Amino acid sequence: MNLSARRGVRAAAALGAAATLVLTLVAPASAQASTGIPAATQVQAPTPDPLTNLAHLDFLLDEATPAEDVAGHTTYRLADEPTLVMPWTYADARPGGTFERVGGGGFNEETGYWNQGAYNADDIARAAVVYLRHWHQTGADSSRASAYEMLRSITYLQTTEGDNAGNVVLWMQPDGTLTPSAVPAELPDPSDSGPSYWLARTIWALGEGYAAFEDDDPAFAAFLEDRLALAIDAVERQVLVRYGEWAESDGMRVPAWLIVNGADASAEAVLGLAARVRAVPTDADATAALRQLAEGIAAMSAGGPGSWPYGAVLPWAESRSMWHAWGSQMPAALAEASVVLDDPSLAEPAVRDAAVFTPTLLTAGGPDNGWFPTPADRVQIAYGADARVQSLLAVADATGSRGFAQLAAMQAAWFFGANHAGAAMYDPATGIAFDGLQPNGDVNPNSGAESTIHALLTMLALDARPAVAARTLASTEVVDRDGLRVVEAESAVRTRGTVTAPTPWTGESLWSGGGLLLEAGDRAVFDIGRARTARTVEPVVWSAPGTASRSTWTADRGWIGRLAEDAPPQGISPVPGVLLPHELDRLVPANRRTVAVTVTRGSLELDALLIRPKVSRLVLGGETRTELVHSASAKPTSVRVGGDRSTTIRIYDVEGTLVREMPRRGAGTIVLPAGGFAIATG
Repeated sequence: MNLSARRGVRAAAALGAAATLVLTLVAPASAQASTGIPAATQVQAPTPDPLTNLAHLDFLLDEATPAEDVAGHTTYRLADEPTLVMPWTYADARPGGTFERVGGGGFNEETGYWNQGAYNADDIARAAVVYLRHWHQTGADSSRASAYEMLRSITYLQTTEGDNAGNVVLWMQPDGTLTPSAVPAELPDPSDSGPSYWLARTIWALGEGYAAFEDDDPAFAAFLEDRLALAIDAVERQVLVRYGEWAESDGMRVPAWLIVNGADASAEAVLGLAARVRAVPTDADATAALRQLAEGIAAMSAGGPGSWPYGAVLPWAESRSMWHAWGSQMPAALAEASVVLDDPSLAEPAVRDAAVFTPTLLTAGGPDNGWFPTPADRVQIAYGADARVQSLLAVADATGSRGFAQLAAMQAAWFFGANHAGAAMYDPATGIAFDGLQPNGDVNPNSGAESTIHALLTMLALDARPAVAARTLASTEVVDRDGLRVVEAESAVRTRGTVTAPTPWTGESLWSGGGLLLEAGDRAVFDIGRARTARTVEPVVWSAPGTASRSTWTADRGWIGRLAEDAPPQGISPVPGVLLPHELDRLVPANRRTVAVTVTRGSLELDALLIRPKVSRLVLGGETRTELVHSASAKPTSVRVGGDRSTTIRIYDVEGTLVREMPRRGAGTIVLPAGGFAIATG
């Protein structure tokens, strides 16, 4: 779970009195081919050995029997089926290949309760999606049964009456007691007192659940339909009542009608709404909510090939300085909505995110927990990797572009070793997905519900697309990577400025280290090293109200730009002041290794420099070689690609449209379109 929703800080799983449980390893079950996947992702017959293995997720499941007559909480056939089934939140690794299922927060020996709970709505809802999709793809009765139980459990957590009707309680204790107010507190508090991530994820599960059970079990589907309507009503009165209103966040115009001001939260609701509208196009309320939320998400698209955040859809309306990989299914949601609503304009921001930002992210190191705006939180988790895979595949399906499916294969290879540790993060033989990859390469050996769920969602997508899966498994080693990197301001090799130690978290962004304060007349020189190609340099500046600066930038005495910065209007941003990268006018040539700044007026406070190659590159190896090259240039650019094998090179423009495909024996030179990318396979 990402309970600290904006900073990506995972709640620590405290050890308690839960019994140690041994995971019995089982072989993956066979699967049947899924249907309905567009040709861009190349559906074929199923692979002999499916990647999806539900064993560990099944191990996390447990039973709880809530008390009778809890006001505002009931579920389908509760009197006849009083026991609920749900996944424990965390599973901590223990010696001998065992895991201990644990809840969130510290364990109270006297009460037998966790400070948060054993089970949570976020994971129950997402586990429902896993079982629903597995049932759909394989016809497995066991997955149908588990999907049914997850949906019964998530609807029990939904409040059915009073001012908070439709909202969802987040936590439940092992005996079925609800925890409306956890320790530490989450917002909203109580957890069903307003819109939330868990409300959005409940809509996701209910939308897909209705579509799956509509013909299989009409009575249960009707119950899910009623509960989905209750959740949509909660969103309408609490969020969409502001549809069409706009706000300002550090100078950026942002929509005021996103769930918890989040494009990320809203995106997960959109996935469920799209499933509902696809199944029942006449549902006017679901259709309106789908369109309105999608329009809000689309409005969070920012930047482009040459400017931060490089075409990404930002996740939070209150910060124009934050992007995080976890929960970043905004492109997937927009692609789904564009198809269901027959509105190609909704897919345009998703295409920019997939074609411009995702290659930038891949070549920089992969699905980091947070760019704030520098890649300051470089922990990587399954939730982030899966969100990128799902988004790329959804955009591929919506556009028919094979390039996005190829990028999805490169991103999915993260689970099998194509990461900075060279470590497999998912094991198909056991269904275990590790809880995270640290910046230093250490792997968190625990395997909780969130990591397991999102790894399985990727595996289900790969099993449905054997050609993508084959490419993923064939290129699982990082051979070469040259992308965006950070030079810290306080590492200046010469300066008359003052090194500062700002509080890292500003309330909306994160300093990547210390800072460097330069007054008028001060100068600083930074060593950025030599490179294979020319580079853009983007100073990351703290701009505070009442201050402004003017500065001149040079590279080995060659002028590269002037920077005029001051603080934009704060608006709904949590704090006055903003950390933002700023574009300079010219590239730094490959053979120049120093960049200097001279402040001509005011005070300039630097966090870091973002150094971005004119052409970024990622090469994956293994059974086959896959090479991605990506242009940050506004002009067509020549670049050398390919290795010592015969390769097929596909060149895509800035919108992911194939412009040329060519076979080549060995390495050679191609021309990349402005802002475009190419993928060489062989």
